[in-house]
Amino acid sequence: MVKFLLALLVATTFLSCNTSLTDPQKIIDNAIKASGGEKYINATIAFDFRDRHYIAQREGWKYSYERIFKESENTTHDFLTNDGFRREINHTAVQVADTMKTKYTSSINSVIYFALLPYGLNDDAVKKRFLGETTIDNQGYYTIEITFNQEGGGEDYEDVFIYWINTKDFTIGYMAYSYEESDGVGLRFRKAYNARTVNGILFLDYLNLKPKGIPQITELVELYKKGELEELSRIELRNIQVQ
Repeated sequence: MVKFLLALLVATTFLSCNTSLTDPQKIIDNAIKASGGEKYINATIAFDFRDRHYIAQREGWKYSYERIFKESENTTHDFLTNDGFRREINHTAVQVADTMKTKYTSSINSVIYFALLPYGLNDDAVKKRFLGETTIDNQGYYTIEITFNQEGGGEDYEDVFIYWINTKDFTIGYMAYSYEESDGVGLRFRKAYNARTVNGILFLDYLNLKPKGIPQITELVELYKKGELEELSRIELRNIQVQ
């Protein structure tokens, strides 16, 4: 009887674990925890991306994002907060057309969204779907699709993302996304590399790859396995600071 109960307990635990790991919410929760968890909530994170300096500050639900760059002799300083967007040039506030505010807001949000992944995957507008498990480069990954509600999803709410999250350490190994272009749909596939932890928060760089044609987003991982994606650029964060 004792052996039977022990075997039943082990089987129940096994099934419970496997059931929980088909739940996309639990997988994302584990990914966020593995990458920094609560450290994201009240932090100031600064980094350089290409020729711009970014600062992301969060205090619970309040946030303040900044972007600073030089053009010729002018220094542009953009601010994006819960209250909206504003711009200063050489420490003087300037007027910005609403259409350009939308463009600048989207650009800043995009850079910081990718830099702080997977933290943003629990935003209210996010919808998660478990697509199964796969093996990439001899590692096991959970496949999670991310889409967005129109309300709260921003102007790019129709974009679709797929994340491949390592089954052992819950870090992001790969991602794919589709986005609307003026002449159709754009597709990208990214491979994470150069993982490093700064004051308890994990940061990744990415190889940014593209297909030669226009396949389905779910086909990108198989094209990657076959070596049929072309390197477009590298997404590299430099001079990272976390307080």
